[in-house]
Amino acid sequence: MRTKTTLLAAILLISSTIWAKPTPEEGKTIFSTRCAGCHNVNKVLTGPALAGVDQRHTIEWIVNFVHSSQTVVKSGDKAAVALFEKFNRIPMPDHPDLTDDNIKSIVEYIKSESAGAAKQAVAVKDVDKPSESLSSFFSPGIILTFVVLFALLVTTILFAVRVKSLEREILKKKG
Repeated sequence: MRTKTTLLAAILLISSTIWAKPTPEEGKTIFSTRCAGCHNVNKVLTGPALAGVDQRHTIEWIVNFVHSSQTVVKSGDKAAVALFEKFNRIPMPDHPDLTDDNIKSIVEYIKSESAGAAKQAVAVKDVDKPSESLSSFFSPGIILTFVVLFALLVTTILFAVRVKSLEREILKKKG
């Protein structure tokens, strides 16, 4: 039984990580706590405005820059050096603890905020739309996770019922 439980736990963990993709919601949380002190999506602050950053640089470049901006600057990367010079040689703090997916979720948040600002600029009247958060709730990874959890619950209940019936049989034989 322990092997089955371990196997189910491993499947659950793997399914949640395989199907998980960076979300703007996660990115917003990280952006608010780690980036907003120096950056804004649409305004220049201590650092550059980040709207369109995914169009100016590859995701690999962004990940490397966020992990260690000075490493990228010291490598002679022209875009990194230009940013460093433009913002008065103020280095961006390194964030080596952020995973690639954390950084990608920040980029997803920036893209969603940029799109939201563009919609407001055009002054398009908001129409009630189905919530995207509901559709992301039904992603394959989430569904698989619930199926695995349900299977684990059913297995546990069946195991408990079997143990109880064996206990009754033993008591009948003794008594």
